[in-house]
Amino acid sequence: MTDDAPPSLRERTRRAVHQEIAGSAMRLFLEQGFEATTVDQIAAATGISRRSFFRYFATKEDVVLGELVGRGHAIASELAARPAEEPPWTALRAALVRFRDTRTPDTESELRLGEMLYATPTLRARHLEKQLAWQDLLVPVLADRLRATAVEGTGANGVGGNGAGGTDAGGADPELAAAAIVAGALACLDIAGAAWVRRGGTVPLDKLYDDAVATIRST
Repeated sequence: MTDDAPPSLRERTRRAVHQEIAGSAMRLFLEQGFEATTVDQIAAATGISRRSFFRYFATKEDVVLGELVGRGHAIASELAARPAEEPPWTALRAALVRFRDTRTPDTESELRLGEMLYATPTLRARHLEKQLAWQDLLVPVLADRLRATAVEGTGANGVGGNGAGGTDAGGADPELAAAAIVAGALACLDIAGAAWVRRGGTVPLDKLYDDAVATIRST
C-alpha cells in the first residue's frame, strides 16, 4: 500500500461518524450554549450511545478543539519549508498565515465559535493547553533555523552577525530564543483572535496580529 492509497471503508466510515457527531454537537453548542449542552444530548442527536461518543472524542471540549494539535503539525511543516534566509518572526508569521489561507473562510461561523470559545472557561483552558502543544512542535523547528542562520552569519572571529546571514534573535541561545519567539507569537495570535471577535470581524485578523507583534517587539 502506498501513501496515496485511498482510505479503507472502515476508516471512511469512522471519519463520516466523527464528522456527524461534530456537526450535531456544534449545532447544539451554538443553539443552547456549550456548557448547557451535555454529551448525552449530543449522542442522542447523532443517534449513538454515550459510550460511542467517547470512542471518537475524549472530552466535550475536543469536539470544538480536537483538531488543534493536527493544525500545529501542519504549521510546523510550513515553518520548516520556509526559505532559510527569512528572519524567524517573518517565517513563523508566514507559516501561520499560509495554513490559515488553506482553510475555507466562514466568517460568521468563526465569529460564533470565537464568541463561544472566549466566553467559556473550560474551552479557554483546553485551548491554551492545545497551544502549549503547538509550542512543543514549533520550538524545535525554529531553533534549528536559528542555529543554521547563526552558523551562516558567523564571521572569522566566530561571532554571529545580524546582517543578511544572521538572525534577529540577538545572539541568544537558539532554544531559548525559539521558545521566546514562539510563545510571543502564539500569545499575539490569541490576543488578536480575541480582538477580532470583539470587533465582529471588521478588522482583519492578520492586521491585529501584526499590530500585537509590533507592540511587543518595539517595547
